[in-house]
Amino acid sequence: MKRPTILVLGAGYGGLSTVVRLQKQLGSDQADIVLINKNEYHYESTWLHEASAGTLTPEQVRYDISKVIDAQKVTFIQATVEGIDIKEKLVTSSVGTHTYDYLVIALGFEGETFGIPGLDKYALSIANVKAARYIREHMEHQFATWSVEKEKDDSRLTIVVGGAGFTGIEFLGELGNRVPEMCEEFDVPFEKVRILCVEAAPMVLPGFDEELVNYAVSQLESKGIEFSIGTPVVEATPEGVKIKKGEDEFEFIKAGTVVWAAGVRGNRLIEETGIENMRARVKVDKDLRAPGHDDVFIVGDCALMINEEINRPYPPTAQIAMQQGDTCADNIVALLKGEPTTEFVPDLKGSVCSLGSDDAIGVVFGKKLTGKKASFMKKMVDNRALYMIGGVGLTLKKGKFDVL
Repeated sequence: MKRPTILVLGAGYGGLSTVVRLQKQLGSDQADIVLINKNEYHYESTWLHEASAGTLTPEQVRYDISKVIDAQKVTFIQATVEGIDIKEKLVTSSVGTHTYDYLVIALGFEGETFGIPGLDKYALSIANVKAARYIREHMEHQFATWSVEKEKDDSRLTIVVGGAGFTGIEFLGELGNRVPEMCEEFDVPFEKVRILCVEAAPMVLPGFDEELVNYAVSQLESKGIEFSIGTPVVEATPEGVKIKKGEDEFEFIKAGTVVWAAGVRGNRLIEETGIENMRARVKVDKDLRAPGHDDVFIVGDCALMINEEINRPYPPTAQIAMQQGDTCADNIVALLKGEPTTEFVPDLKGSVCSLGSDDAIGVVFGKKLTGKKASFMKKMVDNRALYMIGGVGLTLKKGKFDVL
């Protein structure tokens, strides 16, 4: 009897959690587990802001997929997914075609530019390891060039960050620590540097406790970071960005670096599957299956689930993606055994936003934390994610232990 094929697309938090749990529950004679991912490594996307600022190296935020999968049970294919045909149960990649009995779509996020002219061409996005490396090198190039120019262009030292959500604030926190280091390295006077956060919404970190938000803004401002809230970016150019400050009032900010961190969407391949979606995110059934498709599961950034208590979607966090991966694996095993699937119920342990390597804000188990205590919890959350995937060995190798 032919073994069923479980095809997992993407090795982010959701996809890799699914595979790791499947390989623990299924023998090699029970199913063929196939994982397709563009890169041979997994990267901690919640650490990309650190690699982008230069407070971590790209090598520190990633690890080889081969280190955490069982090659006796899982076939790993390094390839780019190019198409998903739900009707024919066929996936096309850069190395060929792949059939499946059960499909797990965990293709992660893409940056959302909201149609703002020039943003996709002239703004940098904290999208992946390669993009993070480029942002770091780009900023260093601007500082280095300024230091050797005869007629110095101070706008090279202006960094505009679009977005005051989680990613934007965490990136600003790292910049607050990294920019003084770059100033010393490239002989740049700190007072020449300008770091500006531009946010279209009327608030910083929407959904966070107001007291914690005020603490975060105060801490970042003490490091010289400026905020322009309620001022949407309306255009990006090679020289900088134009923001709207009033009904008919605009301001152009000349900047050597523009980093866009103001929104994400699911992978655009979702939009080509015929599955109903919103910005490439699918409102999945309670057991994480795509509506009307009993053999297709969707986890992570491509999955949309409503928190019925507040009637708003759960945020696409690593914590939720990993929990979805576990439930997805459990439900596939249940289907293989002819048993009913179970509902995904998030176990939200809290949320912590870093403000650099030694500062953070958060709510953990209902308790508000700031400063070093919150920073300690942030590192423990990061280490726990490593432990859940790769156990003690991976945690010791890649974990964050500078907790004091």
